[in-house]
Amino acid sequence: MYVIGTAGHVDHGKSTLVKALTDIDPDRLPEEKEREMTVDLGFAWMTLPSGREVSIVDVPGHERFIKNMLAGVGAIDLALLIVAADESVMQQTREHLAILDILQIKRGLVVITKTDLVDAELVELVQAEVEDVVAGTSFAGCPMLGVSAYTGAGLDELKAAIDAILDQTGARRDLGRPRLPVDRCFSISGFGTVVTGTLIDGLLAVGQEVELAPSGTRGRIRGLQSHKERVEQSDPGVRLAVNLSGIARTEIQRGEFVTAPGWLRSTRRLDARLRMVKGAPHPLRHNAGVTFHLFTSETGARVRLLDADRLAPGAEGWIQLLLDEAVPMVKGDYFVLRSAEDTLGGGQVVDPNPRRRHRRFSQDAIEQLLLLDQGTGEDIILSVADQWGPCDLRALSQRSNLSTEEALERALPLAESGDLVILGNLGVENDAVVYSAPGWNRLKGKVGVELQTYHNRHPLRRGAPTQEVRSRTGLSQAVYLKALARLVAENCLAEEGQYLRLPDHRVALTPELERQAAAYLRSLEQTPYAPPTERHPDGELLGALIDQGKVVKVNESVVFAAAAYRELTEQIVAHLQANGSITVADARTMFDTSRKYILPLLEHLDQQRITRRVGDERVLR
Repeated sequence: MYVIGTAGHVDHGKSTLVKALTDIDPDRLPEEKEREMTVDLGFAWMTLPSGREVSIVDVPGHERFIKNMLAGVGAIDLALLIVAADESVMQQTREHLAILDILQIKRGLVVITKTDLVDAELVELVQAEVEDVVAGTSFAGCPMLGVSAYTGAGLDELKAAIDAILDQTGARRDLGRPRLPVDRCFSISGFGTVVTGTLIDGLLAVGQEVELAPSGTRGRIRGLQSHKERVEQSDPGVRLAVNLSGIARTEIQRGEFVTAPGWLRSTRRLDARLRMVKGAPHPLRHNAGVTFHLFTSETGARVRLLDADRLAPGAEGWIQLLLDEAVPMVKGDYFVLRSAEDTLGGGQVVDPNPRRRHRRFSQDAIEQLLLLDQGTGEDIILSVADQWGPCDLRALSQRSNLSTEEALERALPLAESGDLVILGNLGVENDAVVYSAPGWNRLKGKVGVELQTYHNRHPLRRGAPTQEVRSRTGLSQAVYLKALARLVAENCLAEEGQYLRLPDHRVALTPELERQAAAYLRSLEQTPYAPPTERHPDGELLGALIDQGKVVKVNESVVFAAAAYRELTEQIVAHLQANGSITVADARTMFDTSRKYILPLLEHLDQQRITRRVGDERVLR
């Protein structure tokens, strides 16, 4: 199904034409009927001669209601630019045309209305003027028809022309990320909250859990209607009424998106290529305040010009927009910028959530944006992976504006050539993440530096605690474990239990430390079951002796030589096997030592899960 939108100056007969085509009055508000002027969006539908059913969005033509017009034309497939034969091109004709051009609505028809009020010669003059006005826009060369909504002249030809254009119009791509920008919200007694909009991507189905973006409110689809007919599921490109359960009417407003939970991110910063309209009233200066329109959302914004000090009417340039309020968007979405009274320009989102504030006139930043905007699918995949890695397949798909299947298809050869590094299995949902080769090398370098720094600070330790290294990388546990496995496989580091070290790191004691260690070990061996507790060596040296397995530390003060610890443990285990239990007093007597040593030893064996305390006794686990 396709959605058709109207555009044109106030009183040029847009709503009248829609009613003549569909027999549905798109003016639904009492004030619209009373003033005979469209104020807000109107909706209708019709069946074309081919049997194809289409939706129609009728927009207001008055300059005071441009924001309502913008909310209606962002998701249309074909536009009807309406020009009255008795007035020809007017102010809002030009502004609406500029908006359609900014939004790259390339399927269009110019409809000359009210042909019954003028002679044929004047109609030809109007057509000639319109041809001049649309030259150089996305409407250049589009078909042009004259009609009269009052006499019906030309209506059949108009329907046939619409059919012919839609025959050449492809269906909307389904990238697996449903988005329905809400253009209307109301309550129906017995049903509850209902929203309407055009589904611009993905599928929606009855019973599906959904989320509102940017608010994050969640609910479920209770019912779906298209053109007042109940449907169980809808494809992209269809106008829908969605009955929501679990969400109050007061929780929704125009500008929200109905979507699947968890994927659509809102942003207050975006990168884009801006094209100023030729009729803009003044140049756009750096840091200027504007109004940002995307689908049905609207918010204030500030424009940072990245490659110019100002943009003249008709000029183009790279910008970074800072929004007053977060707006959900994806790469490739079209937007419009306006001042308080005029349309200034617009463009396409290149990066919906840049990680950083770009420096102005930075050649690196401009080249990165050019790659995201004009590069091949592979170029964009690499750029996204480099900027956002590690990212999973879903994030890679969304940020590159490719379906998950296409993103996977393009990623695998890049991995084979070494341009991408894949951790995990891309064919398993939510399992794999990808790095660009430079991004992976940066991670390897960072981990290497962290380990070398740790070894320099603690040369007598066998390695850095693995979770300490993870905190330095900023990776989630799941991604870190995948990265760790790859780093070990590439011999970038060695893993020993809960410790990591560089492959060539070895603990080596200086002659002086060797002398201190030997003296300490002799002191432990002189009274193996009652070792000294006051004369421990430096903590680093003691740690090295523990790592080397020469001593066992059972608490902060008691340290046994390794041989003594083995004897103590073996005899206690043998006693338990023979007698079933042992007390502190039993063990003290066995080894002719004091409670000062036996109690910490038994507690240590409990911690090692060799024994278990039951009352005042220990038993084998």
